[in-house]
Amino acid sequence: MEYLSIKQTSEKWGISVRRIQVLCSEGRIEGATKIGSYWAIPADAEKPSDERIKSGKYIKDKQV
Repeated sequence: MEYLSIKQTSEKWGISVRRIQVLCSEGRIEGATKIGSYWAIPADAEKPSDERIKSGKYIKDKQV
């Protein structure tokens, strides 16, 4: 199996290196493995969907 570095994956997917580090630590990239202090990401891994809140509103509304 061929693996890519975080930098190579960020160029491939068009997102930042830091965002990929977060996705790896959250376990959202299938097959990503930590080797020492580096992440190895399978070359055929799919980019996970962005589940961050974009509207600026909180998920839970404050109940009165």
